[in-house]
Amino acid sequence: QVQLMESGGHEVEAGGSLRLSCVASRYPDRRTCVAWFRVRQGPGQKREGVASIEVADGSTLYAASAKGRFTISHDKDERTVWLQMNALQPEDNAMYYCAAIGAAWSCPLTSGNYDFWGPGTQVIVSS
Repeated sequence: QVQLMESGGHEVEAGGSLRLSCVASRYPDRRTCVAWFRVRQGPGQKREGVASIEVADGSTLYAASAKGRFTISHDKDERTVWLQMNALQPEDNAMYYCAAIGAAWSCPLTSGNYDFWGPGTQVIVSS
């Protein structure tokens, strides 16, 4: 079993920055994808992919909403993936989750592709 734990969620003013962390108990495979998803506030909100990284080669993928503002990075030895979020806006208000899948050759931003999930960390952006 793979356990993931997020941290770093906080309340921040619009325009501010946060860095989220995701620590894995282990990686399920040499090739493992770790991705960040979020669920915004309000009824009917769906899980939205934000960014992903493949821990063997460091390849990354970003959602359009994250490009230019968010950066995903990792330390393979520490089994930690970070999401640096800059220029935060109220629409970034959400619960952020990290997720992982092993034996992966691509890291799509589709929640159904991921087997392991953390409990989430709350990001609040005040205007």
